[in-house]
Amino acid sequence: MKKLVLPLSLIVPALVFSQAKKKDTATKVNSIEEVVFQKKGTGRTNDLTTVKISAKDAQNVASISGGIEGIIKTLPSVNSNTELSSQYMVRGGNYDENLIYINDIEIYRPFLIRNSQQEGLSIINPDMVSTVNFSAGGFEPRYGDKMSSALNIYYREPQKFELSGEGSLIGGRLTAGFAGGKDKDDNRKFTALFSGRYRNTNLVLNTLKEDTDFNPKYMDFQTYLNYHFSPKFTLSFIGYYSKNDYEMIPKEREVDFGSLQQPLKLSVAYGGREDDKYKNMMGTVSMNFKPSDKWRFTLDAFAYQNREREYYSIASSYKLSTFDPLTGEPVTSYDAGGQIEHARNDLFVKTYGAQFRTRFSPNVNTDIEVGFKYEKENLKDLTNEWKLLDSAGYSLPHDALINDPRNPGDLELLYHISGKNHIEPTRMSAYAQYSQKFFWGSNKVFVNAGARVAHWSFNNETIFSPRAQFAIKPDWDTDMLFRISGGIYYQAPFYKEIKDLDGNFNSNIKSQRSIQAILANDYEFYFDDRPFKLTTELYYKKMDNLIPYYMDNVRIRYTGKNNASGYAYGIDTRLFGEFVPGVDSWLSASYARVYENIDGKGDIPRPTDQRFRFAMFYQDYMPKFPQMRVNLTLVYAMGLPTGAPVLTDPYQYQKTLPSYKRVDLGLSYAFIDPKEKKTGYGFWGKFEELTLGVQVFNAFNIRNTVANQWIADANTNLMYPVPVRLTGRFFNVKLEFKIK
Repeated sequence: MKKLVLPLSLIVPALVFSQAKKKDTATKVNSIEEVVFQKKGTGRTNDLTTVKISAKDAQNVASISGGIEGIIKTLPSVNSNTELSSQYMVRGGNYDENLIYINDIEIYRPFLIRNSQQEGLSIINPDMVSTVNFSAGGFEPRYGDKMSSALNIYYREPQKFELSGEGSLIGGRLTAGFAGGKDKDDNRKFTALFSGRYRNTNLVLNTLKEDTDFNPKYMDFQTYLNYHFSPKFTLSFIGYYSKNDYEMIPKEREVDFGSLQQPLKLSVAYGGREDDKYKNMMGTVSMNFKPSDKWRFTLDAFAYQNREREYYSIASSYKLSTFDPLTGEPVTSYDAGGQIEHARNDLFVKTYGAQFRTRFSPNVNTDIEVGFKYEKENLKDLTNEWKLLDSAGYSLPHDALINDPRNPGDLELLYHISGKNHIEPTRMSAYAQYSQKFFWGSNKVFVNAGARVAHWSFNNETIFSPRAQFAIKPDWDTDMLFRISGGIYYQAPFYKEIKDLDGNFNSNIKSQRSIQAILANDYEFYFDDRPFKLTTELYYKKMDNLIPYYMDNVRIRYTGKNNASGYAYGIDTRLFGEFVPGVDSWLSASYARVYENIDGKGDIPRPTDQRFRFAMFYQDYMPKFPQMRVNLTLVYAMGLPTGAPVLTDPYQYQKTLPSYKRVDLGLSYAFIDPKEKKTGYGFWGKFEELTLGVQVFNAFNIRNTVANQWIADANTNLMYPVPVRLTGRFFNVKLEFKIK
């Protein structure tokens, strides 16, 4: 068997082409030529849209939000306008339109999160990761029903005892791995991985330049256990528990905004507090049976539970004025008022079920996959949230004539959302897909096609989602691969989509639908004896049954009605390679637009309309001192539309946030490097790796804006958008070690 390994093994998903040659009349022997694009192994996928991310790069990236999501945000199709959140938007979609899997099990994020400061730790623990597969759209049928992206993480198995940890000014983690017993082939029979993390971002939040007492505490614990009864049969377990406590006591703040011609200042004094708690638990038992190289069977049983409590009562009084930019003295007071925000929101989410998947590979060229999934859901929602707004002595909205003592008007709340909801629906889904690799003349071709079907008992809706991928690698001297993918993708509704603006669940809600088409080209080349890859993708999405939403910070509040349509288009480019020999870096650029048409009023940009974005992830080291390393992430993104205040007409509010600009820098020195390790003595001889680093978050101290707070003026009926700023520069010291 003749093998040829091509440079496409950098990123391109696992593809194997083979062709049986005609029998030689003299020898009567069949010869098979096999071309391997990527080594088979854990996390094998036939998905042509997948980008493979190095787990080591994800650990190295300087990011407040987390390693995996932090490095994904440097990809061209991914956007995020806040560093405190691990959530992201893909090709015009919002935070809720992304699938996330760990070992092929779908996971959920907290639902009540309003502010990126509340999020804490991502469920993905970078220290446990072996493989990261990310698709920005056009993904294969085995992935679920969401419209934007699919992220599939595979956890690793340790091969011997290991202990690693990290400590920094904002938290730490400790991970232990064990491996015991051996079979007749000298493979480990039992492996275990345990990891605990703690995080407190109080020091980072203090850079917000607000007089506020923060006490955010986040912790989680995860375990991954495997027992190999034989090379054919494995039993595994993933367990997860997290607890996020967020306490905030605001006191006062001042915000300068406006323009040079009309500088404005908002002065606010607060009373009250916010106390939020989020608890998440997940457990998965998986049985993997591989009787032969042709067959593979997997049965997963899973359970997920989420308890969230959002309690706050905050009163504030404000003064809006203009000032002299030279002296800072106030000149004119436009408005004075106050507001009271109150919430007692409780949410309980429990899902459990099972899924069965099988893969049949009759030969090296062909894969046939079938899967079925059953879920039972239990949602209990108690909502009581309201806001009272006062301006110039009048509650808003104010229907009476201003300054008319004969008609002072009624006391009205700006909004009141109240609901008691409890549902226990079931959700069933199934998929089938066929993958084939073959030669078309001397050109290599790959086809992946299939469909999935799903039914949800709450709205009694059944959806059918056909999907297909096609790739051809011409027999050219230039190393190029052309790809086309697409299909019909649905956003299956869940808790957030079914809840309307009154706080009730709408059983008539339907899945949002996106018809996608993606054209792509991968061009691989060598420059200065180093490999590079340039990927370009064009895409178009036609969407209907859309549910309009309001976006404030990271909260998505849906209207609960399928009364909009829309479309999105864009182009993504990414240059990946060894800018410095031995380490990977990349540059990303994209241009994207997304529009919606609500009730036939005309096209307007959606709140996630991205436009132009540029990002870079760069790694380097000193040639004479390779222990000195640096990694840098740079992001520039045009500002998102701020969206309209809740319960207002979005066609009346089309202001855009300022551009998002940020540079994060990581510097480290490896006292002990596994690649350069020499025999040690005594205590230090036990270490395989020991690194001390300094991270500079927001190195240029740019005050980015995540959202607008809308201040109303009863005298002029104007709404002033007051920017909500993000964190400033912060220096973090980090110590990492690994013992084996």
